[in-house]
Amino acid sequence: MPKVLISDKMSPLAAEVFKTRGVEVDVKPGMTPDELKACIGQYDGLAVRSATKATAEIIAAADNLKVIGRAGIGVDNVDVPAATARGIVVMNTPFGNSITTAEHAIAMLMAVARQLPLANASTHAGKWEKSRFMGVELMGKTLGLIGAGNIGSAVAERAIGLRMKVVAYDPYLSPERAEDLGVEKADLDTLFARSDFITLHTPLTDSTRGIIDMAAILKMRKGVRIINCARGGLVVEADLKKAIESGHVAGAALDVFEKEPAKENALFGMEQIVATPHLGASTTEAQEKVALQVAEQMADFLLTGAVTNALNMPSVTAEEAPRLKPYMKLAEKLGSFAGQITETGIKAVSIEFAGQAADLNTKPLTAAALCGLLSPMMESVNMVSAPSIAKERDIDVSETTHAKAAEYQTLVRLTITTEAQTRTVAGSLFGGEPRLVEIKGVPMDAAIHPNMLLVENEDKPGFIGGLGSILGAAGINIATFHLGRRDAGGDAIALVAIDETPPPDVLKKVCGLAQVQKAKALVF
Repeated sequence: MPKVLISDKMSPLAAEVFKTRGVEVDVKPGMTPDELKACIGQYDGLAVRSATKATAEIIAAADNLKVIGRAGIGVDNVDVPAATARGIVVMNTPFGNSITTAEHAIAMLMAVARQLPLANASTHAGKWEKSRFMGVELMGKTLGLIGAGNIGSAVAERAIGLRMKVVAYDPYLSPERAEDLGVEKADLDTLFARSDFITLHTPLTDSTRGIIDMAAILKMRKGVRIINCARGGLVVEADLKKAIESGHVAGAALDVFEKEPAKENALFGMEQIVATPHLGASTTEAQEKVALQVAEQMADFLLTGAVTNALNMPSVTAEEAPRLKPYMKLAEKLGSFAGQITETGIKAVSIEFAGQAADLNTKPLTAAALCGLLSPMMESVNMVSAPSIAKERDIDVSETTHAKAAEYQTLVRLTITTEAQTRTVAGSLFGGEPRLVEIKGVPMDAAIHPNMLLVENEDKPGFIGGLGSILGAAGINIATFHLGRRDAGGDAIALVAIDETPPPDVLKKVCGLAQVQKAKALVF
């Protein structure tokens, strides 16, 4: 039975989901890093919110960990590269708190426009400073939206409902999607120049860190108001303070800060700042949603192999998982075959899916093929880490699909381009089991066995007898023997299933046969 640790405070519904699904669960919020490191090795899954820091050190101690689930959207507290390198799937719940966060952004927008917190404090103090708090209307104003994903789109919809004009900057926003949202797509400088209010809804990355700094602020119109309910670090706080003091920025509403928890901050105490303690996702509804979602996603993965909302692995639905399983086995075996016969640096990998395979979710199949391909060359490669390793090594990976697969109902073909040559290997499924049907363009029909011998030879008499004699003299039993050739008397390939791996001296004797060009022992 899989075992999961919930290490942060979370809705009790999460633990109930795990138990109902047949997953053992321990709830231990508030552990120190050393306590977490000491116990993490016994768990298959780790469910967190934002308090737990799944650092590289913690992940290195997680010998059995298969999945980390973040109840929420941000994964700043999870070392995703370290998890990927260890083959640990990292999931989040990007939709559970989208509406709640969008509503908070709109609330902050209104609060900074009408100085509500300051007016509230003044009124509670018994003052009646009606003339002091002169706000601005939202109707007719331009809202600059940085980031038009799930949350940003929800903010845009609500701002349009307030009769605001919305200008959006997002590198991934297509013109068609912008039209559907009712926003105007613009570059960042145009957004800065035209916006009365600017709201941020983008993750914190190397490219977005400090996206609102003094250089950006000086491109904005005087009197702009800035709202950040996304991530601390997007706004350079020292620059924002100077811009408010100079009067260039009229006000800002911040739910997130560069350092959290923010017990002290240079912006605190400024009348133009509305500040809340990272409340974007803090509603009962949102916390229940993300707790339920992360538990369901993790349970699905541990019990069925389904992958949902993963940051480092292609998604696989619970319905797809059983159908994909034999194809993933086929793709991995084809990759392993290609990897074992490749002796020079790989430049490109092309994966072709034809027939029934073309109708599948091919991303997990590609990951499986890359895992098989890279495993003979390095240790600890898995479906999660293989795509990122290929990218790091500048291996160009491409996919193609074809509705028909010639003489096969389904076909997967790998083409490997190395520094020296190009090789192909293709396979199909027979009775749900992988089968090789082509090697280097030579037709073949061979089941895949744990130990195999691949021989490239000339199609001339005496080869089979010579090979059989060498293996027989070495006491190596032949399970199956498959031959393929392009033309009579030309290049041929023999694929022999044997009961054990041949020692180097036996391979040397095989290579010594007059007809043999190359021989390679394969292990699956």
